[in-house]
Amino acid sequence: MTEDLRPAVRMARRRFLTLTGAATAVAFGTNLPGSALGTGGTGGLTGNPFTLGVASGDPLPDGVVIWTRLAPKPFEPLGGAPYKEVRVDWQVATDERFHQVIRSGRATARPEYAHSVHIDVRGLQPGRHYWYRFRCDGYLSQTARTRTAPAPGTRGGQLTLGVSSCQSWPDGYYTAQRHLASEDVDAVVFLGDYIYEYGIAAAGGLRNVADPVPSQFRTEADTLDRYRLQYALYKSDPDLQAAHLNAPWITTWDDHEVQDNYAGTVSKSNAPVEDFLVRRANAYRAYWEHLPLRSPAPQGPNYQLYRRFGFGRLAELSVLDTRQYRSDQAAGDGWKADSEARRDPARVLAGQQQTQWYLNGLNRSRATWNVLANQVIMSRMDLDPTAADLYNMDAWDGYGAEQKVMLDGVAANRHRNPVVLTGDVHAGYAMEMKRDFADPSSQTYGVELVPTSFSSGGNGVDVSANGQKFLDGNPHLKLVNEKRGYSVLRFDERELRVDFRAVPYIDKPGAPISTIHSFVVEAGNPGLNSVAGKAVR
Repeated sequence: MTEDLRPAVRMARRRFLTLTGAATAVAFGTNLPGSALGTGGTGGLTGNPFTLGVASGDPLPDGVVIWTRLAPKPFEPLGGAPYKEVRVDWQVATDERFHQVIRSGRATARPEYAHSVHIDVRGLQPGRHYWYRFRCDGYLSQTARTRTAPAPGTRGGQLTLGVSSCQSWPDGYYTAQRHLASEDVDAVVFLGDYIYEYGIAAAGGLRNVADPVPSQFRTEADTLDRYRLQYALYKSDPDLQAAHLNAPWITTWDDHEVQDNYAGTVSKSNAPVEDFLVRRANAYRAYWEHLPLRSPAPQGPNYQLYRRFGFGRLAELSVLDTRQYRSDQAAGDGWKADSEARRDPARVLAGQQQTQWYLNGLNRSRATWNVLANQVIMSRMDLDPTAADLYNMDAWDGYGAEQKVMLDGVAANRHRNPVVLTGDVHAGYAMEMKRDFADPSSQTYGVELVPTSFSSGGNGVDVSANGQKFLDGNPHLKLVNEKRGYSVLRFDERELRVDFRAVPYIDKPGAPISTIHSFVVEAGNPGLNSVAGKAVR
């Protein structure tokens, strides 16, 4: 068992903290170049408060969010910190040694937000790297690197994104994240399932821990304290921390941040709506507390997560939320045959407001590439090559009317080079988006890329029997690989290159990584052009 799991822990308090209070207010200031970072306030903390690392996210041309959470004993309630406000100092510099500090200030870490700190640093220069750090009670955090987006209207250049999803802690080690930490990416796009709500068996799953996992991790997360513990376990992983140290993250959630396959106000366990909304509020609150997202915090069971980022004239990235607003899955969920319920226009996945927000933005975009960060497969996907079509009721196929609205809108913007990024399925897929998905000769208007999961699914295989069925039954599907890893996307004015990276195993640390396949998409000519894979390390 890792050292992080050895401290004695107490059962998390099973209660719901009232969702009130203003988000942390931060006063911005400047230090003279090379000036010392303050010591932070006297918080009465017993030990290093930065056990969960630091992170940055949601880059803008003039700003970025930097994050930490004070948790000297991360597997105790409130992270072992006292129930009082604690002062935290922070700095942003243009160099790794902090000789040129250009922004600094003091934040208040509040106990009602689990002593998390979200600082929206503004006044930065576009398209450049910065370094940041925190200090509290004499302890200095790790130094991390972030990057701002290019200025609006900037032409040319290159944008490099690392993309993945689904990082179930007991399914194996985060080896892929350690490799991602060494990639020179401008940002990481994470497509959902940052945690899994499930309880963890004493043996720790494929992590093969020597000591039993503490008892409070063996129950499913449903209270605020229990979700906080789950995030503390995941974020204590050194490889995940390393990936956050390298670049800003742009995140969205899927289902497991709350409960497997939940749909809006409908729980998988058919709990009363009032009870499930309390659980959803707990989960949304803990999500915001542990990720580099801008204020304000969620208010009760609602939080607007969909948002948009610009990278000059080169690319625009829209982020969807396909869980909070969706109708219940048709036909009891799972893979089912076509039905009136699947095509019912009253049933929605993203919801009318969010769908129109996305399509209106796409229609107005002047960017060369228009990228959508999305959780579940948007393209048509048949389960097998038999005559009967079987659709996944939890994906866009299960919401046929809204799927058609979305796909028709994307197809009408073929000239804007649409690229859909998708998580959820624990496999690497590459798909051409077609006017008629059953006809290989039909016009291609975009591509959907599914980077594989970081860890969910265990070691995996190259192509399973089910994966081969997908290939045989879906001519627009050009790649299936079911190993663990991530993808690197490089955009320039002429083309997008996507490299699918994978490790051979995750049931023990130290696996190498290789590029299993690469594709190029030409600007103005949608479609996947295959490039032979080759080892990169």
